Amino acid sequence: MTAAASLKIGGKSVRVSNLDKPLYPGGFTKGQVLEYYMGIAPVMLPYLRGRAVTMRRFPDGVKSGTFYQKNCPDHRPPWVGTVRVESRVGEAPVDHCLLDERAALLWAANLAALEIHVPMARAAKPDRPTAMVFDLDPGPPATLPDCIRIGLRLRDLLDRLGLECLPKTSGRKGLHVYVPLNTAVTFDQTKNVARAVATHVSEQEPKLVNVNMSKAQRPGKVFIDWSQNDVHKTTVCAYSLRATEEPRVSTPVTWKELEAALASKGREKALNFSPADVLKRVEKLGDLFLPVLKQRQVLPST
Repeated sequence: MTAAASLKIGGKSVRVSNLDKPLYPGGFTKGQVLEYYMGIAPVMLPYLRGRAVTMRRFPDGVKSGTFYQKNCPDHRPPWVGTVRVESRVGEAPVDHCLLDERAALLWAANLAALEIHVPMARAAKPDRPTAMVFDLDPGPPATLPDCIRIGLRLRDLLDRLGLECLPKTSGRKGLHVYVPLNTAVTFDQTKNVARAVATHVSEQEPKLVNVNMSKAQRPGKVFIDWSQNDVHKTTVCAYSLRATEEPRVSTPVTWKELEAALASKGREKALNFSPADVLKRVEKLGDLFLPVLKQRQVLPST
């Protein structure tokens, strides 16, 4: 890519600029960010389509200032759709961007929206989550392998409840575990079940697991954030870049990969996927996360 260009994508003209500008310390440029999102768009867009996105922007790179953008900017092209989402009581509604097509995703990437976060529900039915999520976050000196151990605990417990689940790396230090639902369910239900499951795991592993929101209790433990199952919360989208020292991607993985990483000496590095790694994985393995979009499961009552 040149320093500036106008790209024709799906009949839309997307103006891009400063393509040679490094956005990561190692020199990964905005042009390379756009190339990644163009390549991953076919598998990423289904996880964005119809959802009110929140963009985390890094205009001068990951080592400089950042901000979360919920309101879709006024200077957006006319073909970038928006959806109005009611906020918490006392707050104004927010008109979020809809990144439903490749051109819109590339437009967002040109804003240096490296990270794209999505709610658990589609905008058309904001009170109906399509999945339940557990966000496993290690408090140092706890590490990703500790998250894997707890993720396997979650998998086994959910299996006993008759629920299948899928993991993806957070792209940083943690792990996300998704339970596909795609049935009539409420956030009250997903939050209650998630809290009950997380609490049960914490009782099994009290020295390693914390489910309390207090940050003072997180050092040395894996925090299972069940509260992400909320109408006002978002989680980084599958296949999104992350603002890490080197460009990393929140990547769907298999349980076998996690078990192998846990057993190997280079277990953390094995799950650090670069944009190039992810494009190769998708070409070879397809979309490992696809059941999150299609599989129908019913939550047990609590």
